[in-house]
Amino acid sequence: MPQGTLQVVLVSAKGLENTDFLCNMDPYVLLTCRTQEQKSSVASGKGSEPEWNEDFVFNISEGVSELKLKIMDSDNGSQDDFVGEVTIPLVPVFEEGHLPPSAYNVVKDENYCGEIKIGLSFTPEEHQSRDFQVEESFGGWKQSTYTD
Repeated sequence: MPQGTLQVVLVSAKGLENTDFLCNMDPYVLLTCRTQEQKSSVASGKGSEPEWNEDFVFNISEGVSELKLKIMDSDNGSQDDFVGEVTIPLVPVFEEGHLPPSAYNVVKDENYCGEIKIGLSFTPEEHQSRDFQVEESFGGWKQSTYTD
């Protein structure tokens, strides 16, 4: 797996299940890439059609193969409600370098419950050249003055 920087553009969501009965929900997204977690702003009162248009950056290291998004509803005075989640495989963006904003299905208990639009870009880390060439100017055992 490559190493580098993953840029995530959280655009919007639609068709989400409104978890608030009396008013529109206040959705936000938890983005998790292995041990790194970031949180979007709360789209106050935006209900099931929120827009964020926010950028997030993750450092990608060996073994990272997916990005998880968990959509939550911010509730004052009680625990936030789980709306749904998405797992996005990262291999296509590693290969392409850039994926335009696309819709991904949001699921809850294996049931479709809306979609979220995400754009992805990956910038590989520049690796130092691993071609070790013998440079005679550094000297070596051949030029050693050591004798028994």
